[in-house]
Amino acid sequence: MTNVSTRQMKKQVLELLRHPDSEFCISRIIDYPLRRVVNPLFSFLYSLEESVKWRAVSAMGAVVSEMAAHQPESARIVMRRFIWNLNDESGGIGWGSPEAMGETMARNRLMAEEFACILVSYVRPDMNYLEHEELQKGVIWGLGRLAHERPGLAVEAVRFLLPYLDSADPILRGLAVWTAGAFPLELLRERIKEFAADRRTFRLYRSSQLEEVCIGDLAVESLKSGERRPNR
Repeated sequence: MTNVSTRQMKKQVLELLRHPDSEFCISRIIDYPLRRVVNPLFSFLYSLEESVKWRAVSAMGAVVSEMAAHQPESARIVMRRFIWNLNDESGGIGWGSPEAMGETMARNRLMAEEFACILVSYVRPDMNYLEHEELQKGVIWGLGRLAHERPGLAVEAVRFLLPYLDSADPILRGLAVWTAGAFPLELLRERIKEFAADRRTFRLYRSSQLEEVCIGDLAVESLKSGERRPNR
């Protein structure tokens, strides 16, 4: 695949992102030259086709994780590009960047150790807090993805989840409940119990699938997983 043009690569990557088998999609995408395939994947993080956007998040995480294993400085450059996209000075919005950061760090411990604090900073009012509600959803999802794999590296986010549990937006509220389930819940347990009867639903991307989930069901899951999950 080294001789494929950029235009051809973008077309082929889109076809793969639409493939019904997520494992096949990712296995083929990481066969491309890693640094070259990053740009097409960045463009699909902005896709209005929901399934394509989320597949791009998964694929980007796989690509950057693979880079980190063999070309760690190249992986750091991509991570810094996510951060730049979320900076006001970039002139953009940064759609998909916090999700891709979280996915990458869930897959690769080196990137998590170096960049988890940056992702946490986006929910901290005293640091790089993002006020845009749609970006907040991306950050909470990214923290949840990281925390469900490496809770010890995201634990500083716990106290900053509390305001999102009070959000009027059921998606933000549901994402906060899901993310809370990644941690031992001493701090959050009583709050999470309040949502056990909440029957509102939203679409959650996890285990490489988009699911229609109920906030109450997530609350019950979070309470159970928080009881047995060790920090690591």
